[in-house]
Amino acid sequence: MSEQFDVVIIGSGPGGYVCAIKAAQLGLKIAIVEKMKTFGGTCLNIGCIPSKALLHASEMFHEAEHGLEKLGIKVGKPKLDLKTMMGHKDATVKANVDGVQFLLKKNKVTTFHGTGSIPAAGKVAVKSDDGKEQIIEGKNIVIATGSDVAGIPGVDVKIDEKTIVSSTGALLLDTVPKHLVVVGGGVIGLEMGSVWMRLGAKVTVVEYLDTILGSMDNDVSKQFQRILGKQGMGFKLGSKVTGVEKSKKGATVTFEPVKGGDPEKIEADIVLVATGRRPYTDNLGLDALGVEMDRGKVKTDAHWQTNIKGIYAIGDVIDGPMLAHKAEDEGSAVAEVLAGQAGHVNYNVIPGVVYTQPEVASVGATEEELKKAGIEYVAGKFPFSANGRGRAMNQTDGFVKFLADKATDRVLGAHIIGFGAGEMIHECAVLMEFGGSSEDLARTCHAHPTMSEAVREAAMATSGKPIHI
Repeated sequence: MSEQFDVVIIGSGPGGYVCAIKAAQLGLKIAIVEKMKTFGGTCLNIGCIPSKALLHASEMFHEAEHGLEKLGIKVGKPKLDLKTMMGHKDATVKANVDGVQFLLKKNKVTTFHGTGSIPAAGKVAVKSDDGKEQIIEGKNIVIATGSDVAGIPGVDVKIDEKTIVSSTGALLLDTVPKHLVVVGGGVIGLEMGSVWMRLGAKVTVVEYLDTILGSMDNDVSKQFQRILGKQGMGFKLGSKVTGVEKSKKGATVTFEPVKGGDPEKIEADIVLVATGRRPYTDNLGLDALGVEMDRGKVKTDAHWQTNIKGIYAIGDVIDGPMLAHKAEDEGSAVAEVLAGQAGHVNYNVIPGVVYTQPEVASVGATEEELKKAGIEYVAGKFPFSANGRGRAMNQTDGFVKFLADKATDRVLGAHIIGFGAGEMIHECAVLMEFGGSSEDLARTCHAHPTMSEAVREAAMATSGKPIHI
């Protein structure tokens, strides 16, 4: 007889492991199935965590080369030790995945390594690398299998992770490319492009849309492109990639204007395909079960349950932004639902961050979304060039922007581009979670001098009580 659990979770990424730990803490008997050798999914192993390690290390290298002398610190030209930098990345990953393994064990979560599938409601088949299969039973099953690299629509691209790479391969390069061409001007492409540009590569971004970071507020997108351009990043916007082929010296990218025109070619040492991600639902057996899908994603109700009773889904496989922290919130909420409690996620207050330098952070609605919805609003901005701490640190790029309801002053969105934006955005998220107004934040004392004062100043501008602008 197979072992029985209250909940079986397929996938140990941020959504899966948070769901497992939370559910176990609520007294349920939990099993988690992971196809990788280590826990943590894409995020911890080949995504969020290793990329942030390289982003930080490359920022330090760039600062040593270009920023320290302005502060009166003469250290000479820094020398790149890429092997040691990659070692830092690997050590960071190991510390995080080991931490997740410890937490799963501490909370008495039973773990299985292998590829999971659902042959029938209440049953999960786990197939190990040697081909052996075992069946485990669960009163409830949570699909938390995350996402995989999406290719270029309409283009047959063979990603070998050496010359033509995805984000996974871009984290494993053993030399700095002379010319890196990035297909896609979204978060992943700009982050990984920034890493290698700071380390010495020429970087060209080819993007289908007329703007980078297509879903971001247009003000932010335009200024961010100008800043990256000043740093040396090249852009081919409004361009449709029609081919990516390996060549004798690297690879060739062929593209043409979306609005019509002659095709162009760019030669590159390395091509990074960063056109987004797709839900990973392969080989789960969802079609045979009759699980409803919506444009490639698993369709769920307000409690994250599919149309098949006892089968739930969270994270990148369902609707909403493909963000680790969104998956974490859903994992925790589903655990509460399965334990008989009331789980909830506020999808209007999920921050997004681009970990470049400067960082870009956003929460809530953009100005374009409010206009489309016909909502009357007030916008307020404050530049970091007028911020005392920013001037002291030579971090004056960017601004803070608030969007508030014209009638009630309730904050509907906040957008920051600047040094430390990813940390500062959470003040705005908390304000919005409690239904706060821009005046609420404007009247809250902030320490001086701090970068966060710019957040308060933008709130002041929004509420009609500016001081420094």
